[in-house]
Amino acid sequence: MNMNILAHAKQALPVKDPDFSAAPTGFGKDVDNFGKPLDTSKRTILYVEGITVSFDGFRALNNLNLYIDDGELRCIIGPNGAGKTTMMDVITGKTKPDAGSVYFGQQINLLELSEHQIARGGIGRKFQKPTIFEALTVYENLELATASNKAVWWTLTKSLTGEQKFRIDEVLVQIGLKDHRYRNAGALSHGQKQWLEIGMLLMQSPRVLLVDEPVAGMTGEETEKTAELLLSLAGKHSVIVVEHDMKFVRSIARKVTVLHQGSVLTEGTMDQVQNDPKVIEVYLGE
Repeated sequence: MNMNILAHAKQALPVKDPDFSAAPTGFGKDVDNFGKPLDTSKRTILYVEGITVSFDGFRALNNLNLYIDDGELRCIIGPNGAGKTTMMDVITGKTKPDAGSVYFGQQINLLELSEHQIARGGIGRKFQKPTIFEALTVYENLELATASNKAVWWTLTKSLTGEQKFRIDEVLVQIGLKDHRYRNAGALSHGQKQWLEIGMLLMQSPRVLLVDEPVAGMTGEETEKTAELLLSLAGKHSVIVVEHDMKFVRSIARKVTVLHQGSVLTEGTMDQVQNDPKVIEVYLGE
């Protein structure tokens, strides 16, 4: 890896690893993710219960209840201001709610943890705008993503293990960028940059992926490939997709949740949701 470029990449990373001393036993420590299997014996991996968030008197979330199954692909839709972004902020630790609880599996209380602890513990978030290192190659971006599982400074100055190299190759195939591994990330198309960022999250072995408007600005072909990628991730990962493109949602949706005014308006299949009079009134239009 080019050390001058690497110096710039370092500036975008934390100066030191997050402190896990306050985290529950096994969380973010030891081996993969929690150091022990998550308790998903009831099939649910994410419990969001009674969440309320207010900003200057405005209720962004109002007694929100949401349950995501292990390995599920869930689409979240709703009008602007429905609370979709705030919901993701609460799950990932960016925003602390006024009331309610969020559990990862049966035992991990996410409200007690920081953003870094949650990200390293197995919940990855992809924002709408790709956050990649454009001056680095595709391969180097994925290499850098391995830093989340160990001391950052050590990782950036050591060679990859055989297992890490194998995992990078595996992810390159999964995100469709195998033939672009030595290409600078800045030269990729918009869609390819989105796939690279998803790949960087996959390098951290998340159990849950939150994906915000993944196909905004994509070509038709890129949109189709993104649908294929997200569908391929479901099962091994729980994938939560927030999206406004109804054609795209229909192409991937198994279950759809509609948010309105900070609460769940309805849930069901895409056909059920699209034909629900309440949804037509507040979101899809007459």
